[in-house]
Amino acid sequence: MNLDLTGKRALVCGSTQGIGRSSAIELALLGAEITLLARNEDKLKEVLQELPSNQNQKHHYLIADFQDQLQLKLIINEYLTNNQIDILVNNTGGPTGGQAIDAGTDEFINAFNMHLVCNQILVQAVSPGMKKNKFGRIINIISTSVKTPLKGLGVSNTIRGAVASWAKTLALELGPFGITVNNVLPGFTMTGRLQSIISSIAERENKTKEEVKIDMINTIPAGRIADSNEVAAAIAFLASPAASYINGINLPVDGGKTPSL
Repeated sequence: MNLDLTGKRALVCGSTQGIGRSSAIELALLGAEITLLARNEDKLKEVLQELPSNQNQKHHYLIADFQDQLQLKLIINEYLTNNQIDILVNNTGGPTGGQAIDAGTDEFINAFNMHLVCNQILVQAVSPGMKKNKFGRIINIISTSVKTPLKGLGVSNTIRGAVASWAKTLALELGPFGITVNNVLPGFTMTGRLQSIISSIAERENKTKEEVKIDMINTIPAGRIADSNEVAAAIAFLASPAASYINGINLPVDGGKTPSL
């Protein structure tokens, strides 16, 4: 099985923590050169030092805030004047919780911009080079909510579904150029976002955080919460040459929790 990413460059968004950070490390282990993208330069520098490397790997970082789409577009286009991106990992922190019926329209618009619009900006920037080289991997880290909506995450459920449909459409359009577009759907994964969700549920339901965590684990056939490295392994596989005929899928990495097929 060919998992070698030597000579490929991966742009990993939201890569200073959680699944984004783990994905950058995993891709580097397979030989890819990494470009980290996030808004906190100090954290970017820390992760840059953590990335595995050999004498042929040169890792970089870009500073951008997804709340400023114009800035993002300028930064990525400037970077691509002298660099090629072969693998794009779209990853952005999820919207705040709450029921859809209670959400303001501004919450939907902001989430749409940060997730779908920013993804579109990046894909439009990197896809010409991928088409030229007849190789490209676009991997979107979204949520199992695209298969089964999650209670208390109304805005997230809505926007994640939009991203999934967008990605499936791109898979049809870009497939003939050797570019695959796939979505990875993490289940409960021990990240800062999950810890925040646990805290919110504990406060709302007058439970301890440990009780909330146990409730979550009881819904997972695997009997545990995932580590971010396990989700990153799925992302790295989809980025590899071995996954060249996998296109347009939603891949749950959730220990069997999602009840749908």
